[in-house]
Amino acid sequence: MERKMWAIWRFAFFRLILLFYIVYRVSGNAEGDALNALKTNLADPNNVLQSWDPTLVNPCTWFHVTCNSENSVTRVDLGNANLLGQLVPQLGQLSNLQYLELYRNNISGRIPDELGNLTNLVSLDLYLNNLSGPIPVTLGKLQRLRILRLNNNTLSETIPMSLTTIGTLQVLDLSTNRLTGDIPVNGSFSLFTPISFNNNLLNKLPASAPPPLTPSTPTPSAGSLIRDFCRLIGRESLDRRQKENLLDCS
Repeated sequence: MERKMWAIWRFAFFRLILLFYIVYRVSGNAEGDALNALKTNLADPNNVLQSWDPTLVNPCTWFHVTCNSENSVTRVDLGNANLLGQLVPQLGQLSNLQYLELYRNNISGRIPDELGNLTNLVSLDLYLNNLSGPIPVTLGKLQRLRILRLNNNTLSETIPMSLTTIGTLQVLDLSTNRLTGDIPVNGSFSLFTPISFNNNLLNKLPASAPPPLTPSTPTPSAGSLIRDFCRLIGRESLDRRQKENLLDCS
């Protein structure tokens, strides 16, 4: 009886260990799966993604990937890597990502709406690519974003008003695209000069109206000052000589 109970407990223990292993592997490799989806969607003539092995438990040993102490991806640095292809919506699964650096490549297609799920993102650098389509409204959810550079692409349509709600935004460059409509001037966009929007099809900002002139108070004449002085001291208090020598109160 004891031997049978021991066998049952041992079987249950091993099943529990296996379950934990599966759960850990699935959760630990979810970010690796997301990055592998990006790799699969890109042409990599310089083999910069050669170390991206999807069979590993997590992608923290891959080149161009940085993780935190909990083995969660915080940086993807693939700037100037001669990559071609398109971005993938799976990037939105990198919940702890802070820096997404994909500038100076040949990436085309649209910016995925799912990038708005990267709520820990501090820097989004997608400039000098061939990205097209609109700027996703969902990027307004990136309330920790400090740097947004989408310049030198072929992005079109209007600038989402949701971007003006990002109070942490310090660097903005949307220049050299095909954006249309008005340039927002409210919220965080009040800090940025026209250089952030150059070389688009945007409407020009209206010229600022000059400040209203404050009406000037007329300066009293010398005669009125004398008359006021005379009324103050009274005409009868001055004798003839004072009137002749000091002032004329007639």
